[in-house]
Amino acid sequence: MFKSLFRRKDVIAALKEKPTLQRTMGPMDLTIMGIGVIVGAGIFITPGIIAAKYAGPGVIFTYVLAALVCAGAAFCYSEFSSTIPLSGSAYTYAYSTFGEIIAWFVGWALLSEYMFTGSTVAVSWSAYFRSLLEGFGIKLPVALQSAPGTPGNPGGRFDIVAFIVVLLITFLLLQGLNESVRLNTILVFVKLFVIFLFVIIALFYIKPANFHPFLPFGVGGIGKGASVAFFAFVGFDIISTASEEVKNPKRNMPIGIIASLLICSALYALVSFALVGAVKYTKLNVADPVALALKLLNQNWAAGVISLGAIMGMTTVMIVVIYGGTRLIYSISRDGLLPKNLHKVNKVHVPTTSTILFGLLSAFASAVLPIDKIAELVNVGTLNAFAITSIGVIALRKSKNTRDLETAFQVPFFPIFPIVSFLACAYLLANLQLFTWEIFGVWTTIGLILYFSYGYRKSLLSKSKI
Repeated sequence: MFKSLFRRKDVIAALKEKPTLQRTMGPMDLTIMGIGVIVGAGIFITPGIIAAKYAGPGVIFTYVLAALVCAGAAFCYSEFSSTIPLSGSAYTYAYSTFGEIIAWFVGWALLSEYMFTGSTVAVSWSAYFRSLLEGFGIKLPVALQSAPGTPGNPGGRFDIVAFIVVLLITFLLLQGLNESVRLNTILVFVKLFVIFLFVIIALFYIKPANFHPFLPFGVGGIGKGASVAFFAFVGFDIISTASEEVKNPKRNMPIGIIASLLICSALYALVSFALVGAVKYTKLNVADPVALALKLLNQNWAAGVISLGAIMGMTTVMIVVIYGGTRLIYSISRDGLLPKNLHKVNKVHVPTTSTILFGLLSAFASAVLPIDKIAELVNVGTLNAFAITSIGVIALRKSKNTRDLETAFQVPFFPIFPIVSFLACAYLLANLQLFTWEIFGVWTTIGLILYFSYGYRKSLLSKSKI
C-alpha cells in the first residue's frame, strides 16, 4: 500500500488523450489573466501599510525583493507548464514527479487557496458595494450585511452581496472561456487606467523630503515588508491551470507567467514610489492609503475613481481564482480522485458540474464564514504549492517518468535556482502563525479522510503497478 501511495501519473499517455477543453487563449490573454489576479484591491492598500509599519520610503524595495522570491517559483512553474501542458497546475506537476499522495496534498491545499481567496475578495467587494448603496440611501438589513462573527457587525448572519456576486461570476464562467476572458480584459484595462491616473496625479506632488529617512526601520524592515508584499503576488500560479486551454502552451505559458509577474512588479513599485513621494510614510498606516493621499492632496474628485478601480480589481481576481478552482477540480476528477461527473464538459467546453460546485462552495464560504480568521489558508496553501513545485523541477529532470519530455523553457542556474526558491518558500512558511498551521492541519485531515475513503480506491491508477 505504501508504494501505491506514490504511484505517478503517466504524463506521456495523458498528453496523447483526446482533449475535452478547447485551446483558445494566446500569450496576451494569459498575461492579462495574470494581471487580473495579481493586481487586485491590494495595490491600493498594501504599499501604504508596508511603508508605515516596516520599510518607510524603502517600500519600493520590499516589492522588488518579494518579486525576486516569486520569480524563482515563476521560473519553476514556467518549466513545468511548458513541459507538461495539462490542467491542474502544481497538483498535476506533483502527480507526475512525486506521486499520488503528494499530488492530493498539493491539490487539496490549492483548493483552499482558490476558494478562500475568492471568498475573501467577495467579502471586500461586498463592503465596497454596500457603501455605494448607502450613498444612494439604500441600506441592507444588518443580518444580511456580513457573516456571523464578523468584527464590527455582531448582528451579521449572511453576507448576501458576497453570495450573489460569486454566483454571478460562476454564471459568467458557465457561458464559456471566451466570454470570461473578454470581460476580464475590459476590467483589467479599466483597472490599469485608474492606477496610472493615481500615479500621474501623485507625481506632480512628489517632495524629496518625503524620502527621508529612506529606511527608518533599518535594512531588516525591507525583509519584514517583503513577507507582507509577497502575498500581493500570489496568483500567477493560477495561470498554469489554463494549460489545456492555451494555444501552443510550450511557448505561451512561460510568456504569460513571467510577463504578468514583471508587469505587476513594475506596477506595485510605481504606485509605491508615487505614494511615499507625495505623502509622508508616517501618515499611510490606514485601510485606504491611496484614497487618503488623494484627499491630502486636495484631489477628492479622484477618490471615487480609485474606489471604482478597487472594485474592478476585486472583480478580476474573483473571475480568475474561481476559474482556477474549477479547472483544478476538473483535473482531480479526471484522475479518478473525485467523482467522474466533475470533469464532464458542456457544449462550450466548460466543466459544468465542477464550476457549479466550486462556485456554490465559494459563495457559501463568503456568506457564512468569518473570513478574517480563515483567510490565512490562502497563504499556507500557496506557499506549500510553490515549495513543492520549486523542488519538483529537479525531480522533473531526473525522474524516468518525465525526464524524456520535450520542454521549451528551462529554469536558469539549475539546480541552484529551484533549491533557493524552495528554501525561500520554506522560510516564509516557518514565519506563519501557529493558528494558521492549526487550521491548515484540520483542512488537511479532512482532505486525507476524503482521499483514503474515496480517492485511493477510485483512482485511475488504483490497479497500476507503478
